[in-house]
Formats: sequence, structure tokens, C-alpha cells
Amino acid sequence: MNLNQIINMVTRIFLRKGVNWGINKGTQMISNRGKSGASVPPADPHHANQAREAAKRARKAAAVTRRIGR
Repeated sequence: MNLNQIINMVTRIFLRKGVNWGINKGTQMISNRGKSGASVPPADPHHANQAREAAKRARKAAAVTRRIGR
């Protein structure tokens, strides 16, 4: 390995972490609609369970899609 490959590898690692951090923060902001946690009213437990299950199904679907794409 030459120095250029090592620098590119380290740069990609930090860039990936930074992009993932930004995506996660943006997703959290959208899910909270820009409000702080204290001002969001508590959700109905039934709807919260439905949302949790929908998110679980979406994660599983994404995993299956990634497996198929390989």
C-alpha cells in the first residue's frame, strides 16, 4: 500500500462517519418536526406501537433489498 491509498482510506472513513452523523441528525429533526423533546406531546401508545412495528418492517425490507442487490 502506498501513502495515497492510506490517506484515501482514512479520508473515506471520516467522511462516511460525518455523512452518517448528518443524515441521522436530519432524520431526527424531521421526525421531531423541529421541536424540542419537551414540547412534543406524548403519543398514544397504540400509535406508538404501530409506528415502531412499521419502522421494524422498513428496516427488514431495507436489509432484504441490500441482500438482493449483492
